[in-house]
Order: sequence, then structure tokens, then C-alpha cells
Amino acid sequence: MQADYLGQVRTGAASAVATKHLARADAATVGVFGAGKQARTQLLGVSRVRKLSRAVVYSPTAERRAAFAAEMSAACGVEVVPADKPEDAARGLDIVCTATSAREPVLLGDWVSPGQHLNVVGSNFLGKTEIDVEVVKKATVITIDSKDQGRIEAGDFAAALDKDLIQWSDVAELGRVVAKRAPGRESPADVTLFKSLGLGLEDIAVAIQVYQKAKSAGVGKWLEL
Repeated sequence: MQADYLGQVRTGAASAVATKHLARADAATVGVFGAGKQARTQLLGVSRVRKLSRAVVYSPTAERRAAFAAEMSAACGVEVVPADKPEDAARGLDIVCTATSAREPVLLGDWVSPGQHLNVVGSNFLGKTEIDVEVVKKATVITIDSKDQGRIEAGDFAAALDKDLIQWSDVAELGRVVAKRAPGRESPADVTLFKSLGLGLEDIAVAIQVYQKAKSAGVGKWLEL
């Protein structure tokens, strides 16, 4: 199996699970920060769990966001519009996904409004964040795939934790929300946030699905190692 693509798929799938359980049932618009491989699977994943009417993408490079919009409009069957300003990929939209390589915030709390669901994907170490402290302050429900891993890698929470704006006890693991052992969205006005880090278990789960589908379809070949 191609591990790089597998990783993209499982990251998009994790955000899809978070969106399914945390976004408003009527959520129909999405904004995406980033126009790379991870951004593609974010939008694909979200499009599988909500009936989208419109998507907006922002990337600093006009050519990249235009190409992403054209490709993903066809892939998702929904109009994807390139945005000239980053705030246009957040303000007034139901779901926002950040999947960038940025070290400084690309999504600001001033652009976040009641009822939104946020999938924050790009940061994977403590010195890197895609969101500012105001985003965390506005979040009613904060989730993550693994608290243990988050303590090592979740740079998006570092400033809020340092300022005692949140504690790790305020953060729920997504699996517990899915199992209804931790509260999720309780009001249409809640701002829900999922911080995705990516787990080996997610890779295994996706790999099993790929293997089973390949076996059923009679494709692929055995390799002697």
C-alpha cells in the first residue's frame, strides 16, 4: 500500500468522523485553508458526511487555490470557490478545515462565529500552530484524537494551556465523544473544535479496509519479503 496516500486518507477520514459527530446536522458550507494533499482529503472527507452546497479554499498562491478549486469541484460534485482573502474561507461558513504547513496562525478567532465546526489538522509539534488563542477561547467543545500524543505535539493548544485558558481536562478524546462517554455538541450555537494529530491505529484501520476491498476485488499481488 502506498503509505503517503494512506496517511492522507486516514487524516481526512478522522476529520470526517469528527464532522459527522460534531458539526450541525444542517451544515452545508465549508472553508478550507491549504491547497495541498491533506487539504484535498479534508474536503473529500467532509463531503461524505454532510451534503455540501458550497466550499471555499484559501491558499497564499492564487494559482494553487484556483487549481484546487477546479479539481475538487469535480471530485466532490460541489462548487469550490477560490478566496482572495483568508477570512473569506472562514467567516459565515459552517465547517472550517485547516490543513497547512504554517507555523503561525492562519485561522483567527475574529473570523469564528457561533455554530461552526473546526477541523485543525496541520500542526504536529509544539512550536507550530494554525489557530490563535482566540479560536480556542471561542470553542465550546474541544476534542482531539489522543490526549497523550497531544501533550507532545498539539502546538495549537500550547499558548492557551500556557495562559491557563484551558486545561487538558477541558479536552475530550474524539473516541469518547463518538461512544457518547463525553459530551459533544449540545447547541446549534456551539463552536466545536477537533484537533487532529494522526494515530498509528488510524493507519491500521484504513489499511485493513483497503486490504479487504482489494481482496474482494481480486486486485493487488503478494510480495515475498
